[in-house]
Order: sequence, then C-alpha cells, then structure tokens
Amino acid sequence: MLSASLTLDPASTVAPVRRRTFGTFVEHLGRCVYTGIYEPGHPAADEDGFRRDVLALARELGVTTVRYPGGNFVSGYRWEDGVGPRERRPRRLDLAWHSTETNEFGLDEFVAWARKAGVEPMMAVNLGTRGIAEALDLLEYCNVESGTHLSDLRAANGSKEPHGIRMWCLGNEMDGPWQIGHKTAREYGRLAAETGRAMRMVDPGLELVACGSSGSGMPTFGAWEATVLEEAYDVVDFVSCHAYYEEHDGDLASFLASAADMDHFVDAVTATADGVGARLKSKKRIDVSFDEWNVWYLSRFQNAEPPRDWPVAPRLLEDHYNLADAVTLGGLLISLLRHSDRVTSACLAQLVNVIAPIVAEPGGGAWRQTTFHPFAQASRHAAGDVLRVQLDSPSHETARYGTVTALDAVATHDAEQGATTLFAVNRSVDRPLRLTAGLRALGPVRLAEATTLSGPDPYARNTADAQDTVAPRPNADARLDGAALEVTLPPVSWNVIRLARP
Repeated sequence: MLSASLTLDPASTVAPVRRRTFGTFVEHLGRCVYTGIYEPGHPAADEDGFRRDVLALARELGVTTVRYPGGNFVSGYRWEDGVGPRERRPRRLDLAWHSTETNEFGLDEFVAWARKAGVEPMMAVNLGTRGIAEALDLLEYCNVESGTHLSDLRAANGSKEPHGIRMWCLGNEMDGPWQIGHKTAREYGRLAAETGRAMRMVDPGLELVACGSSGSGMPTFGAWEATVLEEAYDVVDFVSCHAYYEEHDGDLASFLASAADMDHFVDAVTATADGVGARLKSKKRIDVSFDEWNVWYLSRFQNAEPPRDWPVAPRLLEDHYNLADAVTLGGLLISLLRHSDRVTSACLAQLVNVIAPIVAEPGGGAWRQTTFHPFAQASRHAAGDVLRVQLDSPSHETARYGTVTALDAVATHDAEQGATTLFAVNRSVDRPLRLTAGLRALGPVRLAEATTLSGPDPYARNTADAQDTVAPRPNADARLDGAALEVTLPPVSWNVIRLARP
C-alpha cells in the first residue's frame, strides 16, 4: 500500500470558490438540444417542450452557468433564425456538424430553459461568418429594455423583460482551421477588440471572453494568446481555454494524470496574459474562462465515416463513460479548483447526450453517466475558500506527462458554516493509498461523510438498466485519530471527505 499525507490549514487560501466553475455547455450539436433538453411530446415534457427529467438532473448536477449556442456551431449561426413564430423559422445547413438545423429551439427558448433550470446564461456571438453589426443586434435584442426595434421585437416574441445576459464569448476557437471563418491571431484579435468596444457602448457592464487556443497542442499556442491580447487586452475580461482528454492505447496511468496537463495549460496562459499586461503597462488582470473541458474520445469522432446527408439531431459524440473517465474528470475538477485565483469561469462540455454526464433517450428515460457524480459532488460541497494543499505523496512515471504524484487533492473551507471538504484522487492504477491529513489548524471537527467512487473494473459503466453500477459509496475506512484524518483510497478512485463542526 502507498502512503501519503497533507495538511489542511484554513489560513492558507488560494481564492474564494467560484460558482461559475460549475458551468456547462449546450450547443446545437447532435442530440444535446433536440431530444436532450427539448422534446415536445415526451411524457416528461412541460408546457414549453422542456424535458422535466433532464431539468431535474441538471439541477442535481449543480450547474451554475450554461454556455450557448456553441461551440463550432456558432460560427455559422444566424440568431434571428431562432426567434419569432416557429412556423416561420427557416431550416439551415449546419456546416460545423454536417446537420440540418430546424431552429425550432432558439434564443428565447434557451433563456426560458435557463430560468427554469436556475442557471446563468452565457452567450457566444458569431465572429466566423458575421461581425460587429450582428453582435450589436443580438445584444440589443437580449439586453435593451424597450423602445428600439429589436428590444420591441423581443417583447412581441413573448419576452417582455430583457434577458440580461452578462457574460459573452467573442467567437469560438478562431485559431482552429476547422472553424468556419478561421482567422489569424492578429485578424481575430482586432475583430474581437472592435466588437467588444462596440458592445460596451451599449452596455459597459458586460463581461467579455476572448478566444484563446482551442488546445495546448495547437502549433500557435502561446503566440495566439499573446497576439490576441495585444489587440484586445483593454476590452476583454477573460481569455478562454479548451481541453479534452482521452485514454490512448491502453495507457491508463497517463490518462488518470490528465490534470497535470490542465495545470500546465492554465499556468502557461496566465503567464502569457500577465506578460502582455506588463508590456502594456496595464494594472488590469485577465482571468481564464475554461469554457470547454471534458473527457472526449475525439479520436473516435475523427476516424468515423462522415454522414452522407444532412440529418436533424443525429447521434453524434455520444461517448459512454466508465469509472476511469469519472476519476479523470474528478482530477480535472481538482485542477480547476486549485486555480480558482485565475480560473473564474468554466464549462463542462456538454450537458446532455453529447460527451455529457446526462443521457436522455428519445421518448424514454434520462440517467446519470459515471462522470455525473464527481461534478455533482464538487458543485454541492465546494464552498467558502479553496485551500492550498501541500502533498507528500509517492510519485510514478507516465508516458505522456512525466512524473506525477499518486495522490492529487484540493480542499475547500467554509468558515461561516464550519465545513471543510477534501477532494482527492488516487491516480495509481493498481495500488491503494493510505492518506493521513493533518487537521489541527481546523480546530475541533467531526467526520460528516466520506464517499469513494471506485471499483474492481476501471472500465465499468452505468447503463439505463444499471444506473448505479458506478456511483459514490460510503468509505467505512475513514476515521479521525486525534487531529488527523486517516483513510484508504482505492486505486483509480475519486474521494470526497467532509468535515464539520462537532
């Protein structure tokens, strides 16, 4: 058995827990919208056609913000197509995902769904095939109270009150050659700056996100961020990061260590942003919006046969997640929380059906994938401040990420409630880990709960007929010994230990 230790000290903080860390993403891609969140005629559909079972699971997941409508989809999207009477809405070819978009569900429906779900909408504007004028039109429709053509049109379409959207993405993955309207960093940076400045003329209080790299492996990574921010530093509040991870060639050890790459990604982007700020002699700080992240078996999609027609809401990117995927996702959540001083917004991509924690069958039920559980537990229990956790852990080598610790962990402390939560992953593929956590600085505490997500088969999955094959279970081994917590973490496991006042 491996042995590791750490100390929890409420005086050693990183930053407050950012509720926007627990955002997600709804794109017009595959079945995320149609037969995902929206399915009129379904037995669970409400009066607006929204699936109540999916809404309930989204609330249980603890989602706080939702990015919409893309993603690659947004770079060819005409938002006007999705408002007004449904019978007049045009059908369009979606070049991003080789599908037909019916526009039955659009902007007003999304905002109505977000309000029912209790989440903050985060809107992306099309800077691929469109530009400043169209972004201003969209902003006017969404946020101007009344008295203009587009604000009055919104009211006529049934939304008298403004949508009041605060956070806006200036395009999506414009560094990617796959993106409709792909641009150089200089071209995009200038367009983002011009669009952002114009939008702030309408509403100075907006929070704006510039496109960073669509992955740290992009050949332009680093240089892209530097050039874009040279153009837009004074206009934007965030630069985006996107990252997806999968197990390659049976290399489970590297896959479980994916958070090491996310750590490097965030550190590199913030260092680049700070360097630009220093050169510009700016006192402003740019934060990170990690607005696409997940486990995604992208290689399967890239190797798949492209569709020969233009289907409506086809089954695309419907990865079926296992235990190892869930543990890896938990490690990525630990990385995001650990960087809460700079990562102040994040979006798990996506919410339902498409590389998602929730599966919803057309006309049938909805259920939780394995990845649902770490996200839901982190959103529910991370509160107060993120603590700096110094680990003393054995290490091992990985083919992709070099030397990593077997233990990865982060903690949060809510002084007002007297609650402390430790989130921990054992990245060893075959050895349990005995963890000792020093708690003296917390004062008197009791063990409120200890759960572990693990099992003998790292590739075990949940199904519609066996929905709890992989789910958190009580860890009966956890105990307090004086001012220390002792617990055994199984190999390939995600663990949540909650401490409370006596």
